Amino acid sequence: MNLGKTSSLTEDTAQEIAIGALTFLSSDPEQLGRFLSLAGIGPQEIRDAAAESGFLAGILEFMMQDEQLLLAYTESAGIRPTMIAAAHLKLAGGVDYFAQY
Repeated sequence: MNLGKTSSLTEDTAQEIAIGALTFLSSDPEQLGRFLSLAGIGPQEIRDAAAESGFLAGILEFMMQDEQLLLAYTESAGIRPTMIAAAHLKLAGGVDYFAQY
């Protein structure tokens, strides 16, 4: 992954981070079940939902709400925790005000 400055984070890289987070969640049935419950979908709908950037942003938002989960994922993925917020911002369509300075 090209994980340089936040301002250079591409949509593809943000999607890779989110899909990695989903894969990581899938290894813990309890966490995955909790996420799916909050998302309002069943396991059979994950593949279709994962094609939506809003769903991918939701995965990252879920990760950011649980510091232990966030740190476990970022450590296993070899990325900085701040990359989760940057990827979330990119996928959610937000404006990265800090990248302007």
